[in-house]
Amino acid sequence: MDGITIGIIAVLVGLAIGFAVAKFMEKGKASKTIQSAKKEAERVLRDANVEGENIKKDKIFQAKEKFLELKAEHEKVINTKDKKIGEAEKRTRDKESQISSELAKNKKLSDQLEAQIKEVSYKNEFFDKKQSELDKLHKNQVQQLEVISGLSAEEAKGQLLESLRETAKSDAMSYMQSTMEEAKLTAQQEAKKIIINTIQRIGTEEAVENCVSVFNLESDDVKGRIIGREGRNIRALEAATGVEIVVDDTPEAIILSCFDSIRREVARLSLHKLVTDGRIHPARIEEIVKKTEKQIEQEIVEIGKRTVIDLGIHGLHPELIRAVGRMKYRSSYGQNLLQHSREVAKLCGVMAAELGLNTKMAKRAGLLHDIGKVPNTEAEMETPHAILGMQWAEKFGEKPDVCNAIGAHHDEIEMKNLIAPIVQVCDAISGARPGARRQVLDSYIQRLKDLEEIAFGFGGVQKAYAIQAGRELRVIVESEKVTDDKAAELSFEISQKIQTDMTYPGQVKVTVIRETRAVNVAK
Repeated sequence: MDGITIGIIAVLVGLAIGFAVAKFMEKGKASKTIQSAKKEAERVLRDANVEGENIKKDKIFQAKEKFLELKAEHEKVINTKDKKIGEAEKRTRDKESQISSELAKNKKLSDQLEAQIKEVSYKNEFFDKKQSELDKLHKNQVQQLEVISGLSAEEAKGQLLESLRETAKSDAMSYMQSTMEEAKLTAQQEAKKIIINTIQRIGTEEAVENCVSVFNLESDDVKGRIIGREGRNIRALEAATGVEIVVDDTPEAIILSCFDSIRREVARLSLHKLVTDGRIHPARIEEIVKKTEKQIEQEIVEIGKRTVIDLGIHGLHPELIRAVGRMKYRSSYGQNLLQHSREVAKLCGVMAAELGLNTKMAKRAGLLHDIGKVPNTEAEMETPHAILGMQWAEKFGEKPDVCNAIGAHHDEIEMKNLIAPIVQVCDAISGARPGARRQVLDSYIQRLKDLEEIAFGFGGVQKAYAIQAGRELRVIVESEKVTDDKAAELSFEISQKIQTDMTYPGQVKVTVIRETRAVNVAK
């Protein structure tokens, strides 16, 4: 126990001694560290002081430079302002001197004006005195003349005026007579010159259309298909179009005969479509004919548009354009109406240019002068074509000068402007060309139209076609309104009406066709 105690004590004493030695050594090391830190701190402080002094010097130097720069700029601004103020003061002094000079001039002018006013006033007073003296002297002289001549001043003036009036009247009549004679001679020469120049500048080919069209075929085998079984196809085509179709021995050709150009064109186009399509039977024929009629109506409008564009005419009403297109399928004394109207329009334009008038209005009136020859209804056919054309032009907004020129080109109404005689002259020029018109063809077409109109005058008539050059009148009636017995009676009545009202060579065969159809649709 004592040994353990002694050992523990020895250990403790050793530990204490070791701790003391360690503490002593640590204290010595710490003192050295503290001294080193102090030296380092002193060095850092010295460096910081040196750097602070350098920074301070730099900042003071920068501040001085900034101050000097701001001072220079401020001095520059002050100098600029001083310069401007000096210039303004100089301008002010110049203005003051100028105003002083102007005031001096104005004062001088004012003094001169006052002097002139005084002088004018003095002269006015002097002239007034002189005028009163002259008036008295003139009055005395007139009184002396009246005493010498035995006439008053008014009587002498009247005699002088009467003498002058008679002399002037005689001179004026003589001058007017010579002027009128010279004007007549000059007007005739100028008119001839203008007409000759106009005719020379317009060269138009005249092609008179006949009443026959030729439909060419690729081969004669097609003729049998066009005729159909027992002729049913050709009969259906004739009934639908009102055109006589002649199928003879002419190789690869079929003749279409009709006085109406529109019906003939419908038949030609329908035949072309049927032959191209290959299906030829009565129902197909009627369908194609109806479509072709609509196509012709569209083509008529296109023809009218092309015509007005070619002539440089703008703003024409669509109905008037349609009437212009329909003129292609009408003739006047054998002369194509559209060609005639185009020629008249060009002639009017040239003649109006020669006379210094409105060329566009003259061409417009020349193109429209014969639109009354293509009436829409039978009632309109009774009105003279010039009056009907004028009514249409007024209805569709044409100018009064154009309307008057249309209505007066055959002297139905009075001419009220210079365009009207130009249209009348140009119409005569166009129609007077050798070979331009044929009276016989026009009367023949009129006779065929009269035949059809007689048929339309009876009730129940749906269509009427004059064929065989007027030797046959084919009438198609409505089956609901006309019975078989009534059809025979209608044929007799129409033939009697033709025999009574018309003059014609040979005989006219009246054929009344009544067809009954029963149609149902399977669904």
